[in-house]
Amino acid sequence: MKLTSKMIKEKAKELGIDIVGIGNIERYKEAPPLMNPKNYFPEAKSVIVTAMRIPRGTYRGIEEGTHWHNYTYYAYNRLNTLYRPRLTYALACFIEDHGWEAVPNYPAVPERNPNREPVAEGKLPADIVTSIRIMGVGAGVGEMGHSKVFLTKKFGPRVRLGSILTDAVLEPDPMIEPGTICNSCGRCVRDCPGNAIPPIKDEDKKITIKVGDKDITWGDVHMGRCTLTHHGFNNMISPFHKKDFPNMAFDAANSDVTEEEAYKLTYPMATGTWGPTLFYGKTSRVLNYYDYVMNHVGYFAVCGARGCIRACMDNLERTNRIENTFNNKFYNKKSWIIPNERQEEKGKINPWREEWLDEHYPGIRKNEY
Repeated sequence: MKLTSKMIKEKAKELGIDIVGIGNIERYKEAPPLMNPKNYFPEAKSVIVTAMRIPRGTYRGIEEGTHWHNYTYYAYNRLNTLYRPRLTYALACFIEDHGWEAVPNYPAVPERNPNREPVAEGKLPADIVTSIRIMGVGAGVGEMGHSKVFLTKKFGPRVRLGSILTDAVLEPDPMIEPGTICNSCGRCVRDCPGNAIPPIKDEDKKITIKVGDKDITWGDVHMGRCTLTHHGFNNMISPFHKKDFPNMAFDAANSDVTEEEAYKLTYPMATGTWGPTLFYGKTSRVLNYYDYVMNHVGYFAVCGARGCIRACMDNLERTNRIENTFNNKFYNKKSWIIPNERQEEKGKINPWREEWLDEHYPGIRKNEY
């Protein structure tokens, strides 16, 4: 049954998908093997990449320092796992209704895949995961920013991506010339509270691959620092960690932990409990805020993409490099940051016990230590 790129784009618009791009499979032949769509679906002829906008207003609460879980829900976790996949699924069904196979992809992180033995001799290791950003570049949806955040002409960095592989031969879109959107301003580098994005001019900290006929380059982001900061283990951007660990001035911005080590730190901390805390008028959560956000949202994005998206977005809006602009600037005052250093000593053994006793029984702890 006939299926064209125009038909797919019209259906995508009808569904409410903001951006659709199409690339032919040959553009991805030099993608890393464990990220290569051909190793996932060998019969694929075309790659369809969809993008849905992140509403600019979802950053407002974190920018004001007053409301966190809107960003997690509408701009990150639920946008990636609920709103966008529902439409990707519908578009995949539309393709299959026309007699062509469609493989919708969840945008997982290829670099974090577990190591598994091949299922048979001559096969690659199991768990091939395509790189959604590389797919997006090859489909003409946008370009890779220096921070590794994907940029589109319409929304800049405010998008979440999905993709579909199909055996239908479709007319490809032209790729975007690198540097069309990203102007190498360095705002992402300067504003990242995790110090995770390398300097623009540091050539030793850049990754380059070929997509189609273009060399695509981005900064080799320190993903350990990024993950610590994103998940709230950076005192400079997380008031929750600072409150529950007032004496631990952990320097996430100069840490050399790996991404996997960072996940092992942040997730157990977010979900962990500590019974004695209950005696001092708190929940049993190690970090009290996470009891609230995990119950509401099921995920915890704490930094609000301060450098890689918010600062980038501001620069692209001010320099008229993207189409979706606003009547008012996003930043109207200096953005907040919390000093990492201890501001005052909060006890030596158990600050919650000591604070409670000092309030209710002044002097009772004399000569304890």
